[in-house]
This record gives sequence, structure tokens and C-alpha cells, in this order.
Amino acid sequence: MDPMADVKLSHPDKVLFPEDGITKADLAAYYASVADVMLPHVRDRPLNLWRWNAGIGGKLVVQQDIPKGAPDWVARVETPRRKGGSIEHVLCQDADTLRWLANQNCITPHVWSARRDRLDRPDHVVFDFDPEAGSEFTLVREGALLAGERLRELGMEPFAMVTGSKGIHVVAPLKRTREAEWVRERAREIGIEIAERSPDTLTTEWRKEKRDGKILVDTARNTYGQTVVAPYAVRALPGAPVATPLEWSELEDESLSAQAWTLRTVGERLGSK
Repeated sequence: MDPMADVKLSHPDKVLFPEDGITKADLAAYYASVADVMLPHVRDRPLNLWRWNAGIGGKLVVQQDIPKGAPDWVARVETPRRKGGSIEHVLCQDADTLRWLANQNCITPHVWSARRDRLDRPDHVVFDFDPEAGSEFTLVREGALLAGERLRELGMEPFAMVTGSKGIHVVAPLKRTREAEWVRERAREIGIEIAERSPDTLTTEWRKEKRDGKILVDTARNTYGQTVVAPYAVRALPGAPVATPLEWSELEDESLSAQAWTLRTVGERLGSK
């Protein structure tokens, strides 16, 4: 960041989470506090900004292009559209940008699976275990464990994250040698293989009416230009739950939930680890 830059919050007392009394200043302070662990996951990745300008009870604005009037020190990258033209996305390179994003009422930044120097070469593949309302979270955990099993068989190393919303993401690093379209298709095939290991609880059927209450193994986020919730991002839900990376062994914990950690509690977890 430009050493002369000073991120001042406009309306720091604006309440973004009415039930919890969490303000814009609280959100900015949270992102500053997790910057050291969050930035390695988001740096050099184009961002989509999920903004709630009137708080979480108001309208969601998903903004791909960098907001007008963004200071010069905020990094950015031109990303070609598949159908022509381009979008100038924000890059979050430092803690000051995280604080600036909070000032834009960006509660939940979402990131690409590729970095700025190879936008069409993802550096990881994502399997999103997305449960139906009312599904037992134990089944989500079990699905994620099956994904890890299959990925290890393929010589890959799985990592897991509770999303802070409903599900779990299982992620495996890639060497950035394949185009996004190839990764998307291979992920779809692996997703089917994972679902076949527990056909009574998992599905790759996109239509909700055809899932029969099963948990979706969603691989669609691996498409060029698609995004997923950033690790340590706050979700716009009561309690301000946080998307939290796990140690793989934590998937065995029957008390685990998708909203296990919040803006107010994840700091204690990081301190203990």
C-alpha cells in the first residue's frame, strides 16, 4: 500500500448485523485481526465483492468490477470475459485493502481459483458439499471425508473448510498446468465418483427437485471466472459466522457445524493454533 494512504471508515458506527450489534468498525477490525492468515488465501486473486450497503437485512449487491472512486493504492487486475471485453477486479494484497473492503460494506469477499498471472490456470480444485435445509451435518462431514479419500487415491492432498453458511468445501492444490475448462470437466467426473460412494446421501443432480433431500457435490465453482467464499470471510447471517479452514482430523468431530466459528470467536481459535 502507498505509505501515505490512510484508510478512514465512513460511518463506522453503521450497524451491519442488527441482531448482534456488529458495526462496520467491528467488521473492519475483524478483517485487520485475521489479515496474516487470510491474505495468503486471497492475495493475487480477483475478487467479487458481496456488499450489503444497508446491513444484512437489506439488499445484496454482488460487484465484480472495482468500485468507482477506489484509491490508487488498491491493487487491481483486468480479467478477460469469455464473451469479449474485460472487467477490472479488485486484488486484496494487504491488510489495508481488507479494511477498505469493509468500508465498502463488503462483508463477504469471494475469490477466483486462479491468480492474476495465470487467470485461466486454477491453482486448486473445489468440491462444495451443499446440503438441503434440514440435512444432518454429519452427512456433510461424511461426504467431505469421502472426497478426501478419493482425492488421495488420485495423488492429491485435500484440505477442508466449513463455509460459515451450510456446508463444507474440500479443496486440493493444482500445479496450474491445465486450463479452467479441463479442471471443470475433471472435477465433474471426480464429483460423480465421490457421490457414487454414498448414493443414498450424495448427488451431483443440480436440480433441487431431483435431489431427494441428498447433499449436492457441487463442482460448478471450478469454471473460469467463478468464485467461492474466501477463507476467513464473514457470512451475512445472524451471529456473523466465518468461513473457517480446518485441520483434516476435525472432520471426524461429530460436534462440528458449518457455523462453528464467528467474527467474535475465531480469534480464540487462531490464538490456540
